Amino acid sequence: MTTDLRVLRPADWDEWYGRLELAFGGVPESPEERALWRDLTEHDRSLGAWDGDECVGTAGAFTFRVTVPGGAAVQAAGVTMVSVAPTHRRRGVLTAMMRRQLDDIRSWGEPLAVLTASEPAIYGRFGYGIATQQLRATIDTSRVRLTVPEGTDDVRLRLVKADAPEVRDACEAVYARLVPTRPGMLERRPGWERLPLLDAEDDRKGTSPLQCVLARRDGEVVGYARYFNKPDWDAAGPKGTIELRDLEALDPAAYAALWRHLFDIDLTSRVRMYNRPVDDAWQHLVSDNRRCDMAPRDSLHVRLVDVGAALEARTYQAPVDVVFEVADAFCPWNEGRWRLTGDAKGASCARTGDAADIALSVRDLGAACLGGVSLSSLAAAGRVRELRRGALADASVGFASVVAPWLPHGF
Repeated sequence: MTTDLRVLRPADWDEWYGRLELAFGGVPESPEERALWRDLTEHDRSLGAWDGDECVGTAGAFTFRVTVPGGAAVQAAGVTMVSVAPTHRRRGVLTAMMRRQLDDIRSWGEPLAVLTASEPAIYGRFGYGIATQQLRATIDTSRVRLTVPEGTDDVRLRLVKADAPEVRDACEAVYARLVPTRPGMLERRPGWERLPLLDAEDDRKGTSPLQCVLARRDGEVVGYARYFNKPDWDAAGPKGTIELRDLEALDPAAYAALWRHLFDIDLTSRVRMYNRPVDDAWQHLVSDNRRCDMAPRDSLHVRLVDVGAALEARTYQAPVDVVFEVADAFCPWNEGRWRLTGDAKGASCARTGDAADIALSVRDLGAACLGGVSLSSLAAAGRVRELRRGALADASVGFASVVAPWLPHGF
Protein backbone atom coordinates (compact mmCIF):
# COMPACT_ATOMS: atom_id res chain seq x y z
CA MET A 1 0.00 0.00 0.00
CA THR A 2 1.38 3.42 -1.00
CA THR A 3 -1.18 5.52 0.86
CA ASP A 4 -0.42 7.59 3.93
CA LEU A 5 -2.43 6.75 7.05
CA ARG A 6 -2.78 9.61 9.55
CA VAL A 7 -4.93 11.02 12.32
CA LEU A 8 -7.70 13.29 11.05
CA ARG A 9 -7.03 17.01 11.18
CA PRO A 10 -10.07 19.24 11.78
CA ALA A 11 -9.25 21.19 8.61
CA ASP A 12 -9.59 17.97 6.57
CA TRP A 13 -13.00 16.97 7.93
CA ASP A 14 -15.07 18.15 4.95
CA GLU A 15 -13.03 16.20 2.44
CA TRP A 16 -12.82 13.19 4.75
CA TYR A 17 -16.57 13.14 5.36
CA GLY A 18 -17.31 13.81 1.71
CA ARG A 19 -15.33 10.68 0.85
CA LEU A 20 -17.46 8.75 3.33
CA GLU A 21 -20.67 10.05 1.72
CA LEU A 22 -19.38 9.07 -1.71
CA ALA A 23 -18.60 5.54 -0.55
CA PHE A 24 -22.16 5.19 0.76
CA GLY A 25 -23.76 6.11 -2.54
CA GLY A 26 -22.85 9.76 -3.05
CA VAL A 27 -26.16 11.23 -1.87
CA PRO A 28 -25.34 14.22 0.35
CA GLU A 29 -26.78 14.18 3.84
CA SER A 30 -29.03 16.95 5.05
CA PRO A 31 -27.22 19.96 6.52
CA GLU A 32 -28.68 19.08 9.94
CA GLU A 33 -27.32 15.53 9.92
CA ARG A 34 -23.96 16.58 8.53
CA ALA A 35 -23.62 19.24 11.24
CA LEU A 36 -24.42 16.68 13.95
CA TRP A 37 -21.75 14.24 12.79
CA ARG A 38 -19.24 17.06 12.41
CA ASP A 39 -19.81 17.98 16.05
CA LEU A 40 -19.65 14.37 17.25
CA THR A 41 -16.52 13.39 15.32
CA GLU A 42 -13.55 12.81 17.62
CA HIS A 43 -10.68 13.93 15.42
CA ASP A 44 -7.90 12.45 17.52
CA ARG A 45 -9.62 9.04 17.32
CA SER A 46 -10.29 9.21 13.57
CA LEU A 47 -8.05 8.09 10.71
CA GLY A 48 -7.78 9.04 7.07
CA ALA A 49 -5.91 7.21 4.31
CA TRP A 50 -4.45 9.62 1.78
CA ASP A 51 -3.07 9.04 -1.69
CA GLY A 52 -1.22 12.28 -2.27
CA ASP A 53 -3.79 15.03 -1.70
CA GLU A 54 -6.78 12.70 -2.09
CA CYS A 55 -8.56 11.06 0.84
CA VAL A 56 -9.15 7.40 -0.11
CA GLY A 57 -10.13 5.86 3.24
CA THR A 58 -11.89 6.85 6.46
CA ALA A 59 -12.37 5.33 9.90
CA GLY A 60 -13.42 6.77 13.26
CA ALA A 61 -13.87 5.62 16.83
CA PHE A 62 -16.28 7.23 19.27
CA THR A 63 -15.67 7.13 23.02
CA PHE A 64 -18.44 4.96 24.45
CA ARG A 65 -19.39 3.05 27.56
CA VAL A 66 -21.51 -0.03 26.81
CA THR A 67 -23.52 -2.04 29.32
CA VAL A 68 -22.48 -5.66 29.85
CA PRO A 69 -24.30 -8.44 31.77
CA GLY A 70 -24.38 -7.44 35.41
CA GLY A 71 -25.03 -3.78 34.63
CA ALA A 72 -21.48 -2.42 34.47
CA ALA A 73 -20.67 0.21 31.84
CA VAL A 74 -17.43 -0.75 30.06
CA GLN A 75 -15.20 1.47 27.96
CA ALA A 76 -15.64 0.66 24.28
CA ALA A 77 -14.48 2.21 21.05
CA GLY A 78 -17.45 2.78 18.74
CA VAL A 79 -15.94 2.07 15.33
CA THR A 80 -17.67 4.19 12.73
CA MET A 81 -17.47 6.05 9.41
CA VAL A 82 -15.42 3.31 7.74
CA SER A 83 -15.01 3.57 3.98
CA VAL A 84 -12.56 2.94 1.16
CA ALA A 85 -12.66 4.73 -2.19
CA PRO A 86 -13.77 2.41 -5.01
CA THR A 87 -10.55 3.23 -6.86
CA HIS A 88 -8.48 1.86 -3.95
CA ARG A 89 -10.20 -1.38 -3.11
CA ARG A 90 -8.17 -4.57 -2.67
CA ARG A 91 -5.03 -2.60 -1.95
CA GLY A 92 -4.91 -3.18 1.80
CA VAL A 93 -6.40 0.17 2.82
CA LEU A 94 -9.13 -1.29 5.04
CA THR A 95 -6.77 -3.82 6.64
CA ALA A 96 -4.25 -1.07 7.41
CA MET A 97 -6.92 1.09 9.03
CA MET A 98 -8.27 -1.82 11.09
CA ARG A 99 -4.74 -2.74 12.17
CA ARG A 100 -3.90 0.81 13.25
CA GLN A 101 -7.26 1.31 14.91
CA LEU A 102 -7.11 -1.82 17.07
CA ASP A 103 -3.54 -1.00 18.10
CA ASP A 104 -4.75 2.46 19.11
CA ILE A 105 -7.75 1.11 21.03
CA ARG A 106 -5.47 -1.21 22.95
CA SER A 107 -3.15 1.68 23.79
CA TRP A 108 -6.15 3.65 25.10
CA GLY A 109 -6.91 0.82 27.53
CA GLU A 110 -10.37 0.10 26.10
CA PRO A 111 -11.20 -3.63 26.26
CA LEU A 112 -13.95 -3.60 23.62
CA ALA A 113 -14.46 -2.33 20.11
CA VAL A 114 -18.01 -2.25 18.74
CA LEU A 115 -19.58 -1.37 15.41
CA THR A 116 -22.64 -1.69 13.21
CA ALA A 117 -21.90 -2.99 9.75
CA SER A 118 -23.16 -1.81 6.38
CA GLU A 119 -22.40 -5.36 5.20
CA PRO A 120 -22.12 -8.08 7.88
CA ALA A 121 -19.53 -10.09 5.93
CA ILE A 122 -16.84 -7.40 6.19
CA TYR A 123 -15.67 -7.42 9.79
CA GLY A 124 -15.48 -11.06 10.85
CA ARG A 125 -11.97 -11.35 9.51
CA PHE A 126 -10.91 -8.60 11.92
CA GLY A 127 -12.36 -10.46 14.91
CA TYR A 128 -15.79 -8.84 15.21
CA GLY A 129 -18.70 -11.13 16.11
CA ILE A 130 -22.42 -10.34 15.86
CA ALA A 131 -23.48 -9.95 19.50
CA THR A 132 -26.94 -8.37 19.28
CA GLN A 133 -29.92 -8.35 16.98
CA GLN A 134 -32.64 -5.81 16.41
CA LEU A 135 -36.26 -6.61 15.72
CA ARG A 136 -38.12 -5.04 12.83
CA ALA A 137 -41.90 -5.32 12.70
CA THR A 138 -45.00 -3.85 11.11
CA ILE A 139 -48.14 -4.34 13.20
CA ASP A 140 -51.55 -4.32 11.54
CA THR A 141 -53.34 -2.26 14.18
CA SER A 142 -56.64 -2.60 12.35
CA ARG A 143 -56.61 -6.33 13.19
CA VAL A 144 -54.40 -6.61 16.28
CA ARG A 145 -55.54 -5.67 19.77
CA LEU A 146 -53.61 -5.04 22.98
CA THR A 147 -54.21 -6.51 26.41
CA VAL A 148 -52.69 -4.10 28.91
CA PRO A 149 -51.71 -4.72 32.54
CA GLU A 150 -53.34 -3.31 35.66
CA GLY A 151 -52.42 0.31 36.29
CA THR A 152 -52.23 1.32 32.64
CA ASP A 153 -55.18 3.69 33.03
CA ASP A 154 -53.36 5.51 35.84
CA VAL A 155 -50.69 6.71 33.39
CA ARG A 156 -51.29 10.13 31.88
CA LEU A 157 -50.03 10.91 28.38
CA ARG A 158 -49.25 14.32 26.93
CA LEU A 159 -48.14 15.30 23.44
CA VAL A 160 -45.18 17.64 23.68
CA LYS A 161 -42.61 19.31 21.48
CA ALA A 162 -39.87 16.74 21.05
CA ASP A 163 -36.96 19.17 21.00
CA ALA A 164 -38.07 21.36 23.91
CA PRO A 165 -35.18 21.36 26.41
CA GLU A 166 -37.29 20.19 29.34
CA VAL A 167 -38.76 17.36 27.24
CA ARG A 168 -35.35 16.30 25.96
CA ASP A 169 -33.96 16.26 29.52
CA ALA A 170 -36.90 14.24 30.83
CA CYS A 171 -36.50 11.64 28.06
CA GLU A 172 -32.75 11.43 28.64
CA ALA A 173 -33.34 10.86 32.36
CA VAL A 174 -35.61 7.90 31.59
CA TYR A 175 -33.10 6.53 29.09
CA ALA A 176 -30.22 6.86 31.58
CA ARG A 177 -32.12 4.85 34.20
CA LEU A 178 -32.62 2.03 31.71
CA VAL A 179 -29.04 1.82 30.40
CA PRO A 180 -27.77 -0.48 33.20
CA THR A 181 -30.69 -2.87 32.80
CA ARG A 182 -29.88 -4.24 29.34
CA PRO A 183 -26.53 -5.31 27.86
CA GLY A 184 -25.57 -3.52 24.66
CA MET A 185 -27.06 -0.16 25.62
CA LEU A 186 -24.83 2.91 25.36
CA GLU A 187 -24.43 5.66 27.90
CA ARG A 188 -25.16 8.90 26.08
CA ARG A 189 -22.26 11.30 26.36
CA PRO A 190 -22.84 15.06 25.93
CA GLY A 191 -23.98 15.81 22.39
CA TRP A 192 -25.50 12.40 21.74
CA GLU A 193 -28.89 13.48 23.08
CA ARG A 194 -29.22 15.31 19.74
CA LEU A 195 -29.22 12.08 17.71
CA PRO A 196 -32.75 10.83 18.55
CA LEU A 197 -34.08 14.34 17.88
CA LEU A 198 -32.64 14.58 14.37
CA ASP A 199 -35.52 15.60 12.11
CA ALA A 200 -34.39 17.10 8.83
CA GLU A 201 -37.32 18.11 6.66
CA ASP A 202 -35.60 16.73 3.55
CA ASP A 203 -35.44 13.26 5.13
CA ARG A 204 -39.09 12.90 6.15
CA LYS A 205 -40.31 11.26 2.90
CA GLY A 206 -43.95 12.10 3.49
CA THR A 207 -44.03 11.81 7.26
CA SER A 208 -44.93 14.40 9.85
CA PRO A 209 -42.31 16.20 11.90
CA LEU A 210 -41.03 14.16 14.83
CA GLN A 211 -43.74 13.76 17.47
CA CYS A 212 -43.28 12.96 21.14
CA VAL A 213 -45.59 11.78 23.89
CA LEU A 214 -44.59 11.72 27.56
CA ALA A 215 -46.02 9.25 30.07
CA ARG A 216 -46.48 10.58 33.61
CA ARG A 217 -47.56 9.14 36.90
CA ASP A 218 -47.96 11.31 39.99
CA GLY A 219 -46.22 14.14 38.17
CA GLU A 220 -43.12 12.07 37.29
CA VAL A 221 -42.12 11.24 33.71
CA VAL A 222 -42.03 7.45 33.53
CA GLY A 223 -41.73 6.94 29.79
CA TYR A 224 -41.79 8.44 26.33
CA ALA A 225 -42.31 7.59 22.69
CA ARG A 226 -41.01 9.47 19.66
CA TYR A 227 -42.45 8.74 16.27
CA PHE A 228 -43.48 10.01 12.84
CA ASN A 229 -46.96 9.86 11.36
CA LYS A 230 -47.12 8.99 7.67
CA PRO A 231 -50.64 9.67 6.33
CA ASP A 232 -52.01 7.57 3.50
CA TRP A 233 -55.42 6.96 1.93
CA ASP A 234 -57.01 4.64 -0.60
CA ALA A 235 -60.54 4.17 -1.89
CA ALA A 236 -61.54 2.44 1.36
CA GLY A 237 -60.33 5.30 3.55
CA PRO A 238 -57.35 6.17 5.73
CA LYS A 239 -54.43 3.75 6.17
CA GLY A 240 -51.68 5.81 7.70
CA THR A 241 -48.54 4.40 9.34
CA ILE A 242 -46.90 5.31 12.64
CA GLU A 243 -43.13 4.99 12.26
CA LEU A 244 -41.64 4.49 15.69
CA ARG A 245 -38.24 5.98 16.42
CA ASP A 246 -37.92 5.05 20.09
CA LEU A 247 -40.00 4.10 23.10
CA GLU A 248 -38.74 3.69 26.66
CA ALA A 249 -40.62 3.21 29.92
CA LEU A 250 -39.74 2.53 33.54
CA ASP A 251 -42.53 0.05 34.32
CA PRO A 252 -45.04 -2.23 32.53
CA ALA A 253 -48.02 0.10 32.92
CA ALA A 254 -46.23 3.10 31.39
CA TYR A 255 -44.88 0.86 28.62
CA ALA A 256 -48.34 -0.46 27.79
CA ALA A 257 -49.89 3.01 27.90
CA LEU A 258 -47.42 4.24 25.28
CA TRP A 259 -48.06 1.29 22.99
CA ARG A 260 -51.81 1.73 23.36
CA HIS A 261 -51.38 5.35 22.33
CA LEU A 262 -49.55 4.32 19.17
CA PHE A 263 -52.25 1.77 18.31
CA ASP A 264 -55.07 4.28 18.83
CA ILE A 265 -53.88 7.22 16.70
CA ASP A 266 -56.65 8.24 14.33
CA LEU A 267 -56.47 7.56 10.59
CA THR A 268 -53.69 4.96 10.95
CA SER A 269 -53.71 1.20 10.53
CA ARG A 270 -50.04 0.23 11.04
CA VAL A 271 -47.24 0.73 13.50
CA ARG A 272 -43.82 0.15 11.97
CA MET A 273 -40.61 -0.21 13.98
CA TYR A 274 -37.05 -0.69 12.76
CA ASN A 275 -35.04 -1.29 15.92
CA ARG A 276 -36.49 -2.96 19.00
CA PRO A 277 -35.10 -5.66 21.33
CA VAL A 278 -35.81 -9.18 20.12
CA ASP A 279 -37.53 -9.88 23.47
CA ASP A 280 -39.54 -6.64 23.43
CA ALA A 281 -42.57 -7.04 25.68
CA TRP A 282 -45.17 -5.76 23.18
CA GLN A 283 -45.04 -9.25 21.68
CA HIS A 284 -46.87 -10.47 24.80
CA LEU A 285 -49.46 -7.69 24.70
CA VAL A 286 -50.70 -8.22 21.13
CA SER A 287 -53.59 -10.48 20.21
CA ASP A 288 -52.04 -11.89 17.03
CA ASN A 289 -48.29 -12.15 16.47
CA ARG A 290 -48.77 -13.40 12.92
CA ARG A 291 -50.05 -9.97 11.89
CA CYS A 292 -46.93 -8.24 13.18
CA ASP A 293 -44.57 -9.20 10.31
CA MET A 294 -41.48 -9.56 12.50
CA ALA A 295 -37.90 -9.99 11.27
CA PRO A 296 -34.57 -9.90 13.14
CA ARG A 297 -31.42 -8.29 11.80
CA ASP A 298 -27.83 -8.12 12.98
CA SER A 299 -27.00 -5.04 15.03
CA LEU A 300 -23.98 -4.62 17.32
CA HIS A 301 -20.75 -6.37 16.32
CA VAL A 302 -18.32 -6.82 19.23
CA ARG A 303 -14.55 -7.27 19.19
CA LEU A 304 -12.61 -8.19 22.34
CA VAL A 305 -9.50 -6.01 22.28
CA ASP A 306 -8.39 -7.30 25.69
CA VAL A 307 -9.87 -10.73 26.41
CA GLY A 308 -9.05 -10.74 30.10
CA ALA A 309 -10.37 -7.25 30.87
CA ALA A 310 -13.49 -7.74 28.74
CA LEU A 311 -14.54 -11.00 30.41
CA GLU A 312 -13.72 -9.68 33.89
CA ALA A 313 -15.95 -6.64 33.37
CA ARG A 314 -19.20 -8.62 33.29
CA THR A 315 -20.89 -11.02 35.68
CA TYR A 316 -22.23 -14.53 35.01
CA GLN A 317 -25.70 -15.73 35.89
CA ALA A 318 -24.37 -19.14 36.96
CA PRO A 319 -20.90 -20.01 38.30
CA VAL A 320 -18.28 -20.58 35.61
CA ASP A 321 -14.75 -21.97 35.88
CA VAL A 322 -13.49 -22.61 32.40
CA VAL A 323 -10.28 -22.38 30.39
CA PHE A 324 -10.68 -20.95 26.90
CA GLU A 325 -8.18 -21.56 24.12
CA VAL A 326 -8.56 -18.34 22.13
CA ALA A 327 -7.44 -17.94 18.52
CA ASP A 328 -6.80 -14.36 17.44
CA ALA A 329 -4.42 -13.98 14.51
CA PHE A 330 -5.21 -10.28 13.98
CA CYS A 331 -4.51 -9.30 17.61
CA PRO A 332 -2.01 -11.93 18.73
CA TRP A 333 -1.78 -10.53 22.26
CA ASN A 334 -5.11 -12.29 22.88
CA GLU A 335 -3.91 -15.69 21.62
CA GLY A 336 -3.65 -18.54 24.08
CA ARG A 337 -5.36 -19.92 27.17
CA TRP A 338 -7.44 -17.86 29.56
CA ARG A 339 -9.03 -19.11 32.78
CA LEU A 340 -12.35 -17.44 33.49
CA THR A 341 -13.79 -17.80 36.97
CA GLY A 342 -16.96 -15.92 37.78
CA ASP A 343 -20.49 -15.78 39.10
CA ALA A 344 -23.24 -13.22 39.70
CA LYS A 345 -20.98 -11.15 41.97
CA GLY A 346 -17.92 -10.76 39.73
CA ALA A 347 -15.24 -12.49 37.72
CA SER A 348 -11.54 -12.87 37.08
CA CYS A 349 -9.90 -13.83 33.82
CA ALA A 350 -6.16 -14.41 33.51
CA ARG A 351 -3.69 -16.32 31.40
CA THR A 352 -3.09 -19.91 32.42
CA GLY A 353 -1.03 -22.93 31.48
CA ASP A 354 -3.86 -25.31 32.40
CA ALA A 355 -5.45 -27.56 29.82
CA ALA A 356 -8.15 -25.91 27.72
CA ASP A 357 -11.83 -26.78 28.21
CA ILE A 358 -13.23 -24.90 25.19
CA ALA A 359 -11.53 -23.72 21.99
CA LEU A 360 -12.89 -20.83 19.94
CA SER A 361 -11.97 -17.73 17.99
CA VAL A 362 -12.01 -14.24 19.44
CA ARG A 363 -14.78 -13.49 16.96
CA ASP A 364 -17.07 -16.08 18.51
CA LEU A 365 -16.12 -15.05 22.04
CA GLY A 366 -17.13 -11.50 21.08
CA ALA A 367 -20.46 -12.76 19.74
CA ALA A 368 -21.19 -14.48 23.06
CA CYS A 369 -19.84 -11.87 25.45
CA LEU A 370 -23.08 -9.84 25.87
CA GLY A 371 -25.16 -12.93 26.56
CA GLY A 372 -27.36 -12.93 23.49
CA VAL A 373 -25.56 -15.62 21.47
CA SER A 374 -25.25 -19.08 22.99
CA LEU A 375 -21.87 -20.80 23.04
CA SER A 376 -23.78 -24.05 22.54
CA SER A 377 -25.38 -22.67 19.40
CA LEU A 378 -21.98 -21.66 18.07
CA ALA A 379 -20.69 -25.15 18.89
CA ALA A 380 -23.57 -26.69 16.94
CA ALA A 381 -22.36 -24.68 13.95
CA GLY A 382 -18.82 -26.03 14.40
CA ARG A 383 -17.44 -22.66 15.50
CA VAL A 384 -16.74 -23.64 19.14
CA ARG A 385 -15.12 -26.91 20.26
CA GLU A 386 -15.72 -28.53 23.63
CA LEU A 387 -12.51 -30.12 24.92
CA ARG A 388 -13.76 -31.11 28.39
CA ARG A 389 -17.11 -32.81 28.67
CA GLY A 390 -19.68 -30.61 30.39
CA ALA A 391 -17.67 -27.40 30.03
CA LEU A 392 -19.78 -26.10 27.14
CA ALA A 393 -23.11 -26.48 28.95
CA ASP A 394 -21.80 -24.78 32.09
CA ALA A 395 -20.26 -21.89 30.14
CA SER A 396 -23.37 -21.43 28.00
CA VAL A 397 -25.60 -21.08 31.05
CA GLY A 398 -23.17 -18.72 32.77
CA PHE A 399 -22.72 -16.46 29.74
CA ALA A 400 -26.44 -16.04 29.04
CA SER A 401 -28.21 -12.76 29.80
CA VAL A 402 -31.64 -12.66 31.45
CA VAL A 403 -32.69 -10.03 28.88
CA ALA A 404 -31.64 -9.87 25.26
CA PRO A 405 -28.78 -7.47 24.58
CA TRP A 406 -29.76 -4.56 22.38
CA LEU A 407 -28.22 -1.50 20.76
CA PRO A 408 -30.83 1.29 20.94
CA HIS A 409 -29.39 3.48 18.19
CA GLY A 410 -26.69 3.46 15.58
CA PHE A 411 -23.52 5.48 15.37
